[in-house]
Amino acid sequence: MKKLRYFAETAVIETIAWILPRLPRTVLLALARGLGTAAFYLDKRGRTTALENLRAAFGKQYNEPQRRRIARGSYQTFARTFLDLFWSTRLTQDNWQPFFDIHIPQPEIEEQARRTGGVWVTPHFGNFELVSKVWGFRGFPFTVVAQDFKNPALTRVFKRLREQSGHTIIPQENAMIKLIKTLKRQGHAGLLTDLNIVPGKAAAAIQCFGLWTCVPTLHVELAKRLGLSIITGVCRPLPGGRYEARLFEAIQPKPEDDTRELTQRVWNDFEQSIRDHPECWMWMYKHWRYRPTDDVTWVDPRYPSYANAYEAFMNLIPEEMRPRREG
Repeated sequence: MKKLRYFAETAVIETIAWILPRLPRTVLLALARGLGTAAFYLDKRGRTTALENLRAAFGKQYNEPQRRRIARGSYQTFARTFLDLFWSTRLTQDNWQPFFDIHIPQPEIEEQARRTGGVWVTPHFGNFELVSKVWGFRGFPFTVVAQDFKNPALTRVFKRLREQSGHTIIPQENAMIKLIKTLKRQGHAGLLTDLNIVPGKAAAAIQCFGLWTCVPTLHVELAKRLGLSIITGVCRPLPGGRYEARLFEAIQPKPEDDTRELTQRVWNDFEQSIRDHPECWMWMYKHWRYRPTDDVTWVDPRYPSYANAYEAFMNLIPEEMRPRREG
């Protein structure tokens, strides 16, 4: 039965991979809007999470109808990202430029990265898939960590799509060792940094929209260990099927720098973009799975209902920054 299901899944994805690059751009965009809207209404659990997250992040800045519009836009952005990954097989090193506006305020960021390699980071914002592919066309082949599908055939399909512009996709197993080897050869690592992970040695507690959350520190540890820059940036969808890609800065950490503070600094680069364009972030994801305490008399009431107190998470927060009882 499992083999039959895997065969059907693979047939569907391969058919999608064949059809989408042949569609006109306007049709693809309309399809993304339609699928995103349908997913918003059909995915009750994800929709509820998105609306809770928006309330937690923005408080009274947006009313309920506005939060619903932002959440629906988030689903549409994700649908466009997914469909564009398949459509992008028609892009090459010679024809991607009409679809992208590239903004690099400091050209020396890329110049140094070409000489030394670098750790390139972005959140699940806008089209994080397509901007990675474009930077490959621009001469920066990334090594990217991606979770394997249970269906090995699907893993091969998505690996093929993501490696089109010269990237190397690796599984999570022994990923740090493989990334270190790549970076020591003046290579490039591409990482998504806004995942919410279990508190532990590879995690840090940071302030995200004023609420504590737990995120990976792999990007910071790699840069500190190897003396490389952490290059931050985002990719925002524009009307007409185009995108705006923007690099913010190249953070050059020292070995003695505090990992948590650097992780916070990287996030701060992204949070303003999310505040400016909230429909571009994945609000249906549980960004605040943990809260510092279960004491309702002094926990921030903005935390979503799915957040749970976890002592190991509280221990990641610096002593002087932990919530305290009043009086």
